[in-house]
Amino acid sequence: MMSGRWLLVWGLNCLVAVPSGAAEPVKRFNILFVFADDWGRYASCYAAVDRRPSLNQVIRTPNIDRVAREGVLFRHAFVNAPSCTPCRSSLLSGRYFFNTGGGAILQGAVWDSSIPAFPLMLRDAGYHIGKSHKVWSPGMPVDAPFGGQQHAYEKAGSLSNHFSQQVTRLVKGGATVATAREQILQQVRSNFDAFLADRKPGQPWLYWFGTTTTHRSWVKGSGKALWGIDPDSLKGKMPAFHPEVPEVRQDVADYLGERQAVDAYGGVLLKRLEEIGELENTVIVLSGDHGMPGVPAGKCNLYDHGVAVALIVRWPGGKPGRVIDDFTCLPDLMPTFLEIGGVPPPAGIYGRSLVPLLKADKSGQIDPMRTWVITGRERHVGHAREGNLPYPMRALRTADFLYIRNFAPDRWPMGSPGGVTEAEAPSASVLETTTYAAFADMDASPTKAWLIAHRHDPEWRPFYERAFGKRPAEELYDLRTDPDQVRNVAADPVYADKKRELAARLMKTLQEAGDPRVVGDGSTFDKPPFSDPPKLPSRKTKAEGQ
Repeated sequence: MMSGRWLLVWGLNCLVAVPSGAAEPVKRFNILFVFADDWGRYASCYAAVDRRPSLNQVIRTPNIDRVAREGVLFRHAFVNAPSCTPCRSSLLSGRYFFNTGGGAILQGAVWDSSIPAFPLMLRDAGYHIGKSHKVWSPGMPVDAPFGGQQHAYEKAGSLSNHFSQQVTRLVKGGATVATAREQILQQVRSNFDAFLADRKPGQPWLYWFGTTTTHRSWVKGSGKALWGIDPDSLKGKMPAFHPEVPEVRQDVADYLGERQAVDAYGGVLLKRLEEIGELENTVIVLSGDHGMPGVPAGKCNLYDHGVAVALIVRWPGGKPGRVIDDFTCLPDLMPTFLEIGGVPPPAGIYGRSLVPLLKADKSGQIDPMRTWVITGRERHVGHAREGNLPYPMRALRTADFLYIRNFAPDRWPMGSPGGVTEAEAPSASVLETTTYAAFADMDASPTKAWLIAHRHDPEWRPFYERAFGKRPAEELYDLRTDPDQVRNVAADPVYADKKRELAARLMKTLQEAGDPRVVGDGSTFDKPPFSDPPKLPSRKTKAEGQ
């Protein structure tokens, strides 16, 4: 049994640490970080804080709920970019995604080894580090945050990355659903055990569990068949930008089933920590890299459905059951983890440690400066538009408003239509399985196929246009009356002053941060290979937000 305290981070980027400047010696926690692809903000513990009907009233996540009950739930947690590689680049580095060079895009990304990443910094400070499955993509080159495969613990198997597909395959081979499920959970357990077995006595550790089961695709009907999620139970709980039709409800139910699989994996890790007597020496953090894939307003969008994520942290000895309203962004996890490990943060980061929030004893707003976050996006899928061009966006999110700046409104936000605008559009079956058939920046899915197939129906045409149509240079949403962000009031004179205020704050923050999109000629990300080294300010900007 290891001595000292521990940090457990689970899917949502959780952090624990002793405040800098403390008189007592720093006791370094171990860190278990479970970070799920495309998780979004779905867990049953969020139903109580949603204040309106939502999908969180349908999903069942008992293990995540336990962490929230015994720890802290963040109401306003966001990614910096709703695309896996730039989001993870910002998380690993503590920087805005646009300050990570070639890591600011998805396809064609290159990790810049000159940028400090918290896993390697903790390793150099004496931590035993390891990962199972996805951390940074594409691939894990030697100079990437986990150094290729040298820190991988995956020999027991990777069935957990595709729960519904693997259960279906095993059942076809003669297994029962129960035995297939246990085989997958045993792989999760065995990979974690292998990691723990390699640590030295008394050595603190960082383990990153990065399942991709919530990433497209999954078996149609699996939400009900494997998890008992009836698509009809979603009636009246779907966000306003989703068509209320059986095909879309089933697609979402299947997604929620994969989300419940992640909860089961987390339960395995929690139980293992209890069995070895280390749960109370561990901080637990749960999160994911952006919103739901293959649906309107989700992944690759700066609406809440694309950038809002779950963030839940269990701090040993902390006051349990708290709900924090402070705005947080995933780059905050980097300095949080470093503070836990007693490592000074590097220069050029914008994330701020969450340790003071985790050690507080109250709910609500704790830090009066944490009232907004910046999000953004450049290029996701390659060849989504002619000339390999990105779709540049930045946004400022406050408690009451969302302001979005689309820098190239003449471009297609989800990629070019392809054959969709022609007489012979791709068939629904093709659109369910082939991302590149049309609008390549939205993942292939039954929802995407349904929207395109019904694009000429007057009842559903507005949903199609909202999902795929071109957008104005400015968008503004009043979240007090429009929480789903479907009514753009940027052109309404009533909101003129608020729009100017938010636009000015956004641009000022981006300029201070050296965003290549707004400094110089603003064309850096339009020119392949998108890997110019970032030019950062000499010191951290003292902004009130992220």
